[in-house]
Amino acid sequence: MCYFCENNLMKFVNLHTHFYTNSDSILEIVNQYPNEFIDAIPHYSIGIHPWYIVDEHVTEDLNTIKTKLQSNECIALGECGIDKRIEKKIEVQIDVFESQLSLLNEISKPVILHCVAAFDEIISCKKNSNFQSPFIIHGFSKNIPLAKQLLNQDFYLSFGKYLLQNPEMESVFKYVPNDKIFLETDTISESLEEVYTFAAKYKNISVEEMKGIVWNNYQSVFTKKQ
Repeated sequence: MCYFCENNLMKFVNLHTHFYTNSDSILEIVNQYPNEFIDAIPHYSIGIHPWYIVDEHVTEDLNTIKTKLQSNECIALGECGIDKRIEKKIEVQIDVFESQLSLLNEISKPVILHCVAAFDEIISCKKNSNFQSPFIIHGFSKNIPLAKQLLNQDFYLSFGKYLLQNPEMESVFKYVPNDKIFLETDTISESLEEVYTFAAKYKNISVEEMKGIVWNNYQSVFTKKQ
């Protein structure tokens, strides 16, 4: 069964956003933080972002995430991950990331990942976790060789800002198989429909077909196995 039911109506799926719009035409997976939580949001992910690791609060945050993961409204862990371009020690980031992954021992849900210059570490953590939960890199902006490496490890890739802003992403997006694609807005001002329009153009299909591809991926990834 699905984590939640949408009366079988196909919608645009926004894999990762920080802005809840409550649009009838969009299924939004809204990013939430343990210490900044809004109960009214119906579909969300929750995690400790590497930018916001506060050593004194990690245990409390992990307990909050553990509780929220039990809810049907919480459909993913994240965004969480590793960022080598911030001052926080990489060892601390990995420890916090792996502590979050360990919460999936009790309930299996997808993981939405923040990864900056740390793809080898993310891949290693995925292998070490030995979980069957889908792992999704949000905001993918890299090249075909890295996309291939991640796809070979069964990652999904979500595209948004860089699909609109970097023409070189066209070849990368074309390379990624349709059954491994998600689309998102994250924090950009452009609409989700604009992202889908670019994506459809690059795949040489209609927006409606692109909508169907992402919807099918959502159904596959965010479906609870009984």
